Amino acid sequence: MLGVSPDQPAAQLNFKEKFDLPFTLLCDTEKKVAKQYGVLKEKNMYGRKVIGIERTTFLIGPDQKIKRVFAKVKPEGHAEEVLAAL
Repeated sequence: MLGVSPDQPAAQLNFKEKFDLPFTLLCDTEKKVAKQYGVLKEKNMYGRKVIGIERTTFLIGPDQKIKRVFAKVKPEGHAEEVLAAL
């Protein structure tokens, strides 16, 4: 299991420690992975249009093919939803 975000390594380390995450976080500061996976989207933030990451989970099988996509993820209950899909 991996997590990917555009945050700087120090910010990711703080996040990982704060929430005691048991998986590796990868830095995508140039947003190359976000673009490849199509999660860089126009969002509305406080009435302004901004480009940001749409929180998304991809289940990738042993054959390296995407098996399922969970778009617009909310943290509450998401882990259970993914475990059920596995």
